[in-house]
Amino acid sequence: MRTRDDLAHFLRVAMADLQARPRKWENSTLERFLEAWAAWVEDLPGWYANRGADVPDQPDWNLVANMVLAARIYE
Repeated sequence: MRTRDDLAHFLRVAMADLQARPRKWENSTLERFLEAWAAWVEDLPGWYANRGADVPDQPDWNLVANMVLAARIYE
């Protein structure tokens, strides 16, 4: 995930996956998805710590994609 266009494509694929397999998404409503996304962002330092890395000052497109993936199932 290196460019804005990569992220846009990823988001379209994620939407298609949600439509095709909503039961695979723990957080399949907008409200649940956004709540999970917020919770995951709050826990972001732990995610980086588990990988032995520092939290970046500025997120990149790949991190945004990882946030979306996590928000699908994060509780």
